Amino acid sequence: MHSVQAKTILSPHNGMNIYRGCTHGCIYCDSRAKCYHTPEPFEDVEVKENAPELLEAALKKKRKKCMIGTGSMCDPYMHCEEKLLLTRRCLEIINRYGFGATVITKSDLVLRDLDLLKSINEKSKAVVQMTLTTANDELCRKVEPNVCPTSRRVEVLKIFRKENIPTVVWLSPFLPGINNTKENFESLLAMCADAGVKGIINFGIGLTLREGNREYYYSKLDEKFPGLKDRYVQHYRDSYNLMSSNNSELMKYFNFFCSQYGIIHTPEKCFEYLNEFPGKQEPVLFKT
Repeated sequence: MHSVQAKTILSPHNGMNIYRGCTHGCIYCDSRAKCYHTPEPFEDVEVKENAPELLEAALKKKRKKCMIGTGSMCDPYMHCEEKLLLTRRCLEIINRYGFGATVITKSDLVLRDLDLLKSINEKSKAVVQMTLTTANDELCRKVEPNVCPTSRRVEVLKIFRKENIPTVVWLSPFLPGINNTKENFESLLAMCADAGVKGIINFGIGLTLREGNREYYYSKLDEKFPGLKDRYVQHYRDSYNLMSSNNSELMKYFNFFCSQYGIIHTPEKCFEYLNEFPGKQEPVLFKT
């Protein structure tokens, strides 16, 4: 882990990455791809120690309130956040200025900030997004070794739902030969329905591999699933989009299931919901 003084914090679409790199160890992580220029090694997390100050300055300049997101590239609730509290400090600023917030995580550490997320949601809108990949906790520990298992993440979703904070699940990726079974997919959807999620984001039954994350993924296949890498190389070669052969069947079931339960399930509708700031827009109050 190393600290930097960042120059900016918010993207043009009001997203922020307080940390770059990650220690969760997910074998498929797209953020390892070289095109993102994340730290090497990826576990040497870059900490933007001035993120709260940059965020406050950015929010003061905004003419209209909006949703502020974090976690799209690297999880804002890695283990280092327990002591650094940068995500919490940023949520405090979002709460103080009356903006909305949405976080993407795989960690139950997000429950630490339940008080702030409740306060934000009462004033404007807060959404907790959680990634789910496999219903089997033992398999989860193999593909996502350094973060809480699926069963705990579902508990977290239920807690936020009980507190009237909406949740959205990222149901991906599905790794051919590992978690792309019909049984796993149906079990995950049942968990989502049981947790009362508002939306599910899914781009198909498969995963993407680029230079950087492909090499890491294949090395982990050799380590954890001997023989599977050779099947990938033979079938997919250097493809970017590795789609499972049962994609059509499972996506048909996905659309039917979500429609039956009233769950938002197209990426476009989910992102529209996540980015929508509620109520009448009022000018931002410039506080000091």
